Amino acid sequence: MSAQTNKWQALGVVGVGIFIMAMNASMMNIAVPFIGAYFHSSMALVEWVLMSFLLVISTLLLTFGRLGDMFGFRKMYILGAVIFTVGTVLCGLASSIYLLIAFRVVQGIGAGMTMAVGPALITAVFPPTERGKALGLLGIFTAGALGFGPTLGGLLLKYADWRFLFYCSVPLGFIIILWAHLVLEPTPRREQSFDLPGAVTVFFALGSLLLALSHGEEWGWTSGPILGLMCTAAVAFALFMWRELTCTAPMMELRFFKNRLFSAATTSALLNFMVQYMVVFLLPFYFKDVLMLDAARAGLLLSSFPLVILVVGPLSGTLSDRIGSRGLSSFGMAVSAVSLLLLSRLTPQSHWTEIVWPLVLLGFGNGIFQSPNSSALMGSVPRTHLGIAAGILSTARNTGMVMGVALAGVVFNHRLPAATAALAVTGVDQGQLAGLSFTTALHDTLLVGAAVAVAGMITSLVRGPRIAPVGSPVSQPGTGQPAN
Repeated sequence: MSAQTNKWQALGVVGVGIFIMAMNASMMNIAVPFIGAYFHSSMALVEWVLMSFLLVISTLLLTFGRLGDMFGFRKMYILGAVIFTVGTVLCGLASSIYLLIAFRVVQGIGAGMTMAVGPALITAVFPPTERGKALGLLGIFTAGALGFGPTLGGLLLKYADWRFLFYCSVPLGFIIILWAHLVLEPTPRREQSFDLPGAVTVFFALGSLLLALSHGEEWGWTSGPILGLMCTAAVAFALFMWRELTCTAPMMELRFFKNRLFSAATTSALLNFMVQYMVVFLLPFYFKDVLMLDAARAGLLLSSFPLVILVVGPLSGTLSDRIGSRGLSSFGMAVSAVSLLLLSRLTPQSHWTEIVWPLVLLGFGNGIFQSPNSSALMGSVPRTHLGIAAGILSTARNTGMVMGVALAGVVFNHRLPAATAALAVTGVDQGQLAGLSFTTALHDTLLVGAAVAVAGMITSLVRGPRIAPVGSPVSQPGTGQPAN
């Protein structure tokens, strides 16, 4: 097989693997109420079907990225696919909610392995002149999974059983394992020591932080458990930083953050996913509680956002290979800010067109931003550290998701009682009070989201031209000029 053919095969196997795992995760979002009813479980318990998966992935991405650098991306990807497939079978066979949560942890370990090294595999096999295009095409699989997953999950729940949400992924898992074994080229093993103390401290740091952000609104931000988790996160992060600065073979090279492009692109990715998930978290409540839409219509409206990313992402990635990434990613964040300003104007009487077009604009902005930003970040580190760079990028995304939901919850729940009280004084009809109060709080929350998007635009603009990674000179191919 020629190198030209093999790189596209590699893109296919990585993309399909990510599609399967992202689709399985997106189907779970609508399956949780049905699973809770089946096992007669409380909402507090059944939410761990989602939380266990997310926390395991988020806390282990850096570790898996580092292991990929050491033992090879191919081995990590195939091992991750095997563990994910085994975990998926076990989830389908789970006889209790506790076993299901435990098996979701197994699933999360496998998914974390593949997600951590996926972008690194693509960066390793594609030349810099095609990296943006390849990462843009990779984004198609994620956007497609987020767009079609809820619809497929709804159909399976309607005509079959929640266990089939897991069973349908098993044959595809075996296909990915075989395909990856045949297509992916082995990467050299590097004789490096593994920083176990660093891995342990960052695990507790991220785990404590994400758990606190996820449950802060529910448990109370000043409650003992949340304050304890925050303190644990702060201490663990301090120990992690000390360890990485003093270790001869650190898990994460903190010197990468001296590269303004790398640190700014990481920050921009985090802010971008915060913006996305502020919208993804709040709009379903608006559809259900204000517009009184059924699940099918609400899902169809929300799918317009990832479907636009599916189209725009590859085009933006290809364009960034030619003209650079800074202008595109900054423009994408600006468009996202405008889309949130438009969404903030929604009312209880808004027509569906007033919802779709801002969501299309949000998808366009995110599609323009993501591929160029990812390409810039991955291209700013030496090839020997692509795994940890991919892990940092994925960690920024996952942390941004959780922070976006947490920020939206804090602002919305703070503004809703105030809006209700203010409107009640004006003599608003009781039948309209709930809807008007909701959209007032939604307006204020999305304005905060727009400000976050503006901050992401600024971090993207100020990152400057690419600085060559240590030991690896980087220039714009064919020009001899620094890339941006």
